[in-house]
Amino acid sequence: MKNHIKLLQAHGFCIPQVEPKSIDETLKDKNWNAAMHEELNQFIRNDVWLLVPKTYQMNIIGTKWVFRNKVDEPGLITRNIARLVAKGYNQEEGIDYDESFTPVARLEAVRLLLAFACMNDFKLFQMDVKSVFLNGVINEEVFVS
Repeated sequence: MKNHIKLLQAHGFCIPQVEPKSIDETLKDKNWNAAMHEELNQFIRNDVWLLVPKTYQMNIIGTKWVFRNKVDEPGLITRNIARLVAKGYNQEEGIDYDESFTPVARLEAVRLLLAFACMNDFKLFQMDVKSVFLNGVINEEVFVS
């Protein structure tokens, strides 16, 4: 691993290798700060939140930051990722939500797509959609803190 760190530093990169455990650790590092700002900018770009005053009628869901290092196939850390997530365990079914849904591709569908692409010499590309959940439509007001 030391060779990888030297290689990254030699090319002008200095990516923190340790995932922080607290927000205080994160705020001291400019790279993790940049990752947090990138996450918050997703909310701003997609216009998904509005700052409102707190009232006692609101059922407020807390949030927390989750910090991870993204690694490539050989195991090199390529970037820092910060995600602001809702503390869903505070929610109660029937009160805060009625159902949950996570879109997942079936393995058979992926295999069929790959076979079809191979037969027709198609080029396939994979992409990571960072803020796909922001594109969903909800009819309820959700309050987070």
